[in-house]
Amino acid sequence: MKVAVLALQGAFIEHEQVLQRLGVETFEVRQLRDWQQHKDALVLPGGESTVQMRLLKELGLLEPIRQAIADGLPVLGTCAGMILLSQGYLGTMDIRVRRNAYGRQLGSFHTTGTVEGIGTDVPMTFIRAPYIEEVLSADCQPIAQVDGHIVAARQGNQIATAFHPELDNDTRLHQLLISLQ
Repeated sequence: MKVAVLALQGAFIEHEQVLQRLGVETFEVRQLRDWQQHKDALVLPGGESTVQMRLLKELGLLEPIRQAIADGLPVLGTCAGMILLSQGYLGTMDIRVRRNAYGRQLGSFHTTGTVEGIGTDVPMTFIRAPYIEEVLSADCQPIAQVDGHIVAARQGNQIATAFHPELDNDTRLHQLLISLQ
């Protein structure tokens, strides 16, 4: 098993560390030649979605990544990664996202909640987090809510979370990703 981790900006190292603890080989995608390696799954980390999107376009990564996801490559998008999967960005997931929905850095918080298919005690760390304003098709299923807002969804081999599972010790979302391959 080999997982590509988008490493243009943001919290990618933490994802690599979780996957390596699970015995999964990872590699960083910083340019097109990195992307051309064999991969069984992809992680789109948190960070700044506008910066990540601009770099994906400039580096010629946008279309190859979009196509791989559309062709069924398993992907976990966290925080900014969820935004990247949404409509208006990569557009591979049928969700409309509200960016920075919980406010600035001071609006960051931690809670525990239920993630369908994972469990009832999933730690959730939100940092300037988005949430899903609208699910646009029956193909996409909300799998977690906090305070009435959708904070995680799944569509086929795509998993999107508004929170950062890589910042907690719980590895179940990463385990779900690697089970999809």
